Amino acid sequence: MEETYSIPLSTIVKEFELEVIFAPDNMDKVLLTSPEVGRPGLPLAGYYGVFEPWRMQLIGKAEHKYLDSLDPDVRDDKIRSLFLAKPVAVLVTSSLQVYDCMIGSAKDQQIPLLRTPQKTSAIMAALFSSLNVHLAPRITRHGVLVEVYGEGLLILGESGVGKSETAIELVKRGHRLIADDAVEIKRVSSKTLVGSAPEIIRHYVELRGVGIVDVSRLFGMGAVKNTEKIDLVITMEPWIQGKNYDRLGLDSETVNILGIDVPAITIPVQPGRNLAIITEIAAMNNRQKKLGYNTAEEFSKKLMSQMEKENGQSK
Repeated sequence: MEETYSIPLSTIVKEFELEVIFAPDNMDKVLLTSPEVGRPGLPLAGYYGVFEPWRMQLIGKAEHKYLDSLDPDVRDDKIRSLFLAKPVAVLVTSSLQVYDCMIGSAKDQQIPLLRTPQKTSAIMAALFSSLNVHLAPRITRHGVLVEVYGEGLLILGESGVGKSETAIELVKRGHRLIADDAVEIKRVSSKTLVGSAPEIIRHYVELRGVGIVDVSRLFGMGAVKNTEKIDLVITMEPWIQGKNYDRLGLDSETVNILGIDVPAITIPVQPGRNLAIITEIAAMNNRQKKLGYNTAEEFSKKLMSQMEKENGQSK
């Protein structure tokens, strides 16, 4: 069963600078567990068959105009029924009026009541995007995450194979470090993985024989980044004599992380190989593939064409 995550409502209030109309005594313990938000049009009309209280409920202009059209006593009954359904929080958008009954019901049921000047569609999109990141499924992998030419490269391999040294060399060449040693990976959509470093080791790299170094202080803030999508997985392994490594790049390998297949390659490591340059070429090659040009396939086509031409001449 997939693990579920939560985020304190107070974090979202701070992130979006929401006005707190009423905060219950347990405000710090109110948790959001779903990236989805609700528009309580049907509940306000009286239908609660599919009401999901774990969603934050947004009252926008449509809901507000509907409530305005009702007799005050009927309107108050509708509002009380909504709060009796125990939504995790209620957010009034577009700086709309907050009815006295809303405040009273929020106090009676201890439901956070919030307001924002943002329009409903804008705040819905922003909340959905933010909550998807905060509540995304996640794992931690031992490795290094760097950004090279705009590509997020997750470098995996045994301890001591040269991952951190490669990362430092890439930083010296103008690229950026996201995480060293531990990479926290989140699935923020059905197609996208985003990696970051745990807060305690962010921007640090461990180099055997030297110790812990602060990349942001040594190379400047332009050498680091907090998060990056993962476009390619590179596995570094000691060179194994006799192993058949892919020499043309025709084999398309992938690694499944959190249900998403990510392009992957394996780089054999031996003394004398410049891993930083090889990694740069891998990043550029992967980007070229995404743009629709596959060098290995083009070379293979030219080779086959040449062989067919030579066979035709020999006949």
